[in-house]
Amino acid sequence: MVDLAKIVYYPRFWDLAHRFYEESWEFSCGMHYNQILSDKHIAFPLVHSEARFLHPITYGDLVECALTVPRIGKTSISWHYEFRNQDGVLCWTADQVTVCTDMRDVKKKVPVPEWMRDGLAKMTSSD
Repeated sequence: MVDLAKIVYYPRFWDLAHRFYEESWEFSCGMHYNQILSDKHIAFPLVHSEARFLHPITYGDLVECALTVPRIGKTSISWHYEFRNQDGVLCWTADQVTVCTDMRDVKKKVPVPEWMRDGLAKMTSSD
C-alpha cells in the first residue's frame, strides 16, 4: 500500500476508492454490490476519473471516506470522493462517472433503475 517514501502509492487511491464504492451499496440500496452485479445483472464501468492529491497519506494513517452522488443521469452516475486522515486533513478528492450497463453485455447501456435512484438519493450531495 505504501511506497519507499512511506506514503500511499498513488494507484492505491483508486483501489481504496473502489472498496468504499462497493461498500456504499449496502447503505444506499440495501444490498451487497455482488448482488447488483450477479442478481440484477447491472455493471458499472468507469468512464471518467479525475483526482487531486492534496496531502500525503502515510503508513499508519486512518482514512475516512465521504462518498456522495452529485448527479444521476439517464444511464450514468457521478461519484465524488473525499479522503481525510485521522486529523481531518483532506488528502485526496476524486470525481468519477460510471455508466450502467447490462452485465451480460457490458457494451449495452441501460437506464439507471428507479430503485437504484431512490437508494442513491441518500448519497446525493447538497452542493
